[in-house]
Parts: sequence; C-alpha cells; structure tokens
Amino acid sequence: MTAGAGGSDDTDPAARAPGDPIPLHELLGLEIVDASPGPPGPAEVRMPVRPQAFGFTANLHGGAIATMVDLACALAAVRSTDFDPMRESLVTADMHVRYLGRPRTDEVVARAEVVKVGSQLIVVECKVIGGVRDDGKPHVIATADFSMMIVPLRRPLSPGVQGEPGDPEL
Repeated sequence: MTAGAGGSDDTDPAARAPGDPIPLHELLGLEIVDASPGPPGPAEVRMPVRPQAFGFTANLHGGAIATMVDLACALAAVRSTDFDPMRESLVTADMHVRYLGRPRTDEVVARAEVVKVGSQLIVVECKVIGGVRDDGKPHVIATADFSMMIVPLRRPLSPGVQGEPGDPEL
C-alpha cells in the first residue's frame, strides 16, 4: 500500500481527508509495510533509493530519510493509542536523526517502535536499514529519537478555509 492511499481532490490541500495521499510521500515513493491498525507494535515504511529522494550529491537526502522516519514513527504511535483522526491531530514535538551512512541496496526501511505512551507525549525510536553488513547484520544508515503529541484537530492553513468558533489555534 502506498502511504496515504485515499480519494479526495488532490488540488486543494484543505479538502484532504484522513488517509488521502500526501504528495511528498508519493514523490518519495513511501510505502507502508502493514497499514492495518493495532495491535501495538513496530511500524515499517519502505522507500526506494531513487533520484526523487537525492540531494545535490546524488545520495539520499537527509530530509527524505527524516520524512520516512516521521511517517514510521507516526504509524507506531497511532497503533499504540486510541488516536481518532476525525477529532485529533498527531503532531511531531521533537525529532533527532543521526545519519550514519549510505544504503547498500535500492530500498531503505524505517522500523519504528514506541518506547512510552505518556499523558502528553508518545516517545518512539526508529532505525533506518539500508541492506546488510559484511557480517550479516543489518546495515543501519540512520537512527532517530522521536516524540509526538495528540492534540485537538486544528484548522487548515489554507487561505479561505474557515474553522468553527472555538477551534484551537495551535
């Protein structure tokens, strides 16, 4: 399944419904390995190593890796909570990515696992694997520490979209 498969009008970001495609995820070719909800457990996202994800050095761009990490961590967080996309937003509070190397394969995989679900923050760890080392162990190209918050659904940033009275302005 491609990340965010859905069916709203792609020309108006404000019209995007939960589950609709996210253009950046489509550009990078992000693929959710298992999109089914729960039970709590690791979440995996795959990304092909291709020019759409390259920086000016013709290697994977750190932002492409960070986007993949963000999606994998969000999926892990959703699986570990009673998140309701019709009432809430899941927002990244903090992300630290350590870039450790370049992939040895034509695809990389981000594997995220929840460390703790607190009253305000969900803490997640993620590793990005890009092949196998000479000793047979996974070739880790990045690791990440990540935290998210579930907040009330917010108004879109798109001009001309009006919220309801009392909507939060986070």
